[in-house]
Amino acid sequence: MALQILFQAEFSSAHWNARQAFEVYANHFEVAADISEFAWTLVDGVWNNKRELDSLIETHSPHWHVSRMAFVDKNILRMATFELSHLHEQVPPKVAIDEAIEIAKRYGSQESSAFVNGVLDNIAKSLPQLRGGLAG
Repeated sequence: MALQILFQAEFSSAHWNARQAFEVYANHFEVAADISEFAWTLVDGVWNNKRELDSLIETHSPHWHVSRMAFVDKNILRMATFELSHLHEQVPPKVAIDEAIEIAKRYGSQESSAFVNGVLDNIAKSLPQLRGGLAG
């Protein structure tokens, strides 16, 4: 849900912000309240921390600028990086990475899951709050 909303907000010709894209999605799809709440946490967090997240992603994705990444890959990386950097107490790092890889397999290209895995592994190893805690 969060990936679709972020993709829609970024790709929309209507120039929606995160809240507008979220409301459009919520008006067209029935979603459980707990899923909707967590999706909003991700969407709002990614939207409001995009520069920080993109900088972290770019630092740990050699030879790739965020602006040149596929929209799907970029937004998967942003969501997982937000989870790793801001929600690491709520979402175990291993879970955030594994879920991002699965989403990349489903919605990305054939190479997306390996790319996402490599970048997120590098990011997780670089974050002081996660060092030594990737087994969780």
